Amino acid sequence: MATCTPPLPLNRTFSEHLGRGLTLAQATAASRQAAEGVKSAESVVQLARRHGVEMPITEVVVNVLHGRITTIQAAAQLMERAPKAERYAPDIP
Repeated sequence: MATCTPPLPLNRTFSEHLGRGLTLAQATAASRQAAEGVKSAESVVQLARRHGVEMPITEVVVNVLHGRITTIQAAAQLMERAPKAERYAPDIP
């Protein structure tokens, strides 16, 4: 929250560029660097899938980053997701 609220931090600036429809490359160039997590997001999703952990927000973020869906489609996908109880997966070390 602290890195997204003030108007100047990289995470907020980068995210606003994506939200306005810039591509990952354009947002990175406009921000002068990628926000934290951009490079690792795809690996996080792959690791979660390998361990059977659902990460719908991260999956949508990765799809937006790579231009597979728009931010409007991302919001719709998350809002259309059926509600369910979230739980800690104790079988993951």
